[in-house]
Amino acid sequence: MKQQLAHLLLRAEQLIVRIEAVLPRSLAAPDWSAAVAFRYRKRSSGHGVLEPVRHVGVMRLSDLKEIEPQKEKILRNTLQFVNGQLANNVLLTGARGTGKSSLIKACLNEYAGRGLRLIEVDKADLTDLHDIVDVVSERDEKFIVFCDDLSFEDGEPGYKALKSILDGSVAATTPNVLIYATSNRRHLLPEYMKENLSYTHTDEGEVHPGEVVEEKISLSERFGLWVSFYPFTQDEYLAIVAQWLSSFSVAPQAIAAARPAALVWALERGSRSGRVAYQFARDYAGQHAAGA
Repeated sequence: MKQQLAHLLLRAEQLIVRIEAVLPRSLAAPDWSAAVAFRYRKRSSGHGVLEPVRHVGVMRLSDLKEIEPQKEKILRNTLQFVNGQLANNVLLTGARGTGKSSLIKACLNEYAGRGLRLIEVDKADLTDLHDIVDVVSERDEKFIVFCDDLSFEDGEPGYKALKSILDGSVAATTPNVLIYATSNRRHLLPEYMKENLSYTHTDEGEVHPGEVVEEKISLSERFGLWVSFYPFTQDEYLAIVAQWLSSFSVAPQAIAAARPAALVWALERGSRSGRVAYQFARDYAGQHAAGA
């Protein structure tokens, strides 16, 4: 009888352990001293964790060329945030490879010593944004929640979660958290021609956007600061190539000689973006160092 009772208790304990493993758990705080950047990830069990990014990419503000107006806006907003002043959530939009994500990383490296921290969140995990904000709300540091390459399809749950946290939630805005997001398009939901049919016209010619279109632009409008990036001209592209080659310690004569090859590189890729310039500079600097 005692053996049967002990066996039943053991089975019950094992069952409780399994149930606890699948029950929702509060997001645990990480070791904040382990890094200046963290990544929010979902485990196979469905529980979210904040993982420290131990090797943050070395990106300096001086490395980013031909985006001075955009740089000035982001730096000003971020510095206000770090100094405890009022600042806005930011949406960085425009051409691919023009430095949107790199600028945010450079800001982190610039102000990490003054308490700035970054948490990267995939759009699929934006439904847990409120949990992340709760974990950091009592911290002294300032946190940028970073969503890279953000866009949504109709019906994605992360859309409403982000919309709520930006503006419109019952909960008060947390003063030590801002959302910085990058996207290749200004309006974060796809727009279709058929939606224009929901427009109505008055006798005076006034146009009233339909409710569907209003819903699609409402998320973008919740970002207080919009910063747009544009494709680079040939001269701007070559200036960026020269900057990266210089940072890789390539001699000035070799930088000048690299211009034709840099143009061919861009032509083959169909883009004169900053990313393409960086990739060319790495290739050319590697060959130059090898004596090619």
